[in-house]
Amino acid sequence: MNGIDAFDLDGHLLALLVAVHDTGSVTRAAERLGLSQSAVSHGLDRLRALTGDALFVRSGRGIAPTPRAAELARRAEALLDGLRGFAAPPRFEPARWVACVTVAANDLQRDLLLPAWLRRVRAEAPGVTLRVIPSGAPRAELLRDGGCDLLLTPRPPEAGDIVHRRLFDDGYAVFFDAAERAAPADAAEYLASEHVSVLYEQPRRALEIDDWLAAQGVSRRLVATVPGFAGVAALLQGGPWLATLPSRLSGGVLRGLASAPVPVPTPPLPMYLAWHARQHADPAMQWLRARLLEVAAAV
Repeated sequence: MNGIDAFDLDGHLLALLVAVHDTGSVTRAAERLGLSQSAVSHGLDRLRALTGDALFVRSGRGIAPTPRAAELARRAEALLDGLRGFAAPPRFEPARWVACVTVAANDLQRDLLLPAWLRRVRAEAPGVTLRVIPSGAPRAELLRDGGCDLLLTPRPPEAGDIVHRRLFDDGYAVFFDAAERAAPADAAEYLASEHVSVLYEQPRRALEIDDWLAAQGVSRRLVATVPGFAGVAALLQGGPWLATLPSRLSGGVLRGLASAPVPVPTPPLPMYLAWHARQHADPAMQWLRARLLEVAAAV
């Protein structure tokens, strides 16, 4: 065969050529590579057939490379460096990273986690900026289409290509305007009251707690729904209504309203971090997720 057919070469043959060239001996090359002498000799025969050159000839008690072998060994070294770099994970340096990271979150997750997370990220990666978009009723497409890097949600999309990690657990509380009414004394008063809640749009979906209570046969009278937590406070202020929402909202968008335990049984409220499988092994995204997990642990 005249010339080298690149598709007949592989990293093992290239390494064999370099080893024989560097050691000047089939025996020492075999020792370096952990092969038998016959395997090295067979590899040299393949290389000779591919290149149409003797490559190595006897010289005294050893062997010497032909000019072609010397040139090919030099080129093989460069190719092997490229192969090693191809297989090695990329080196990630936060201080040199410049990127805009998009996180989907609702009002609770945004206020509870993202300020501390951004401070921590920017301390090590000043080139990173944050874009927050509403999570609403999260769908897998939010992560699949590349428009979102990370999703904070109590209900991760159920899809094989979406990965998630539990961050922490919250519970529910009843929020109300203490200037207008007292906390419901019992389940009967709670159920007799009128309520405000959240109803997400696109797609339309109620809060987990509303679906859960309905499934338990707990019927409440809703006087208003809003598309996010931020709209609840204005409705409750000055009115006699109740809102059953995540308790940690008391430190965020519902600050200033009174809260009390829910007088009917409620489920736990887990919070998850979700991302697409294509970004699972990316060093930059692994680093970002680790910083967010640290913040969640502090919460």
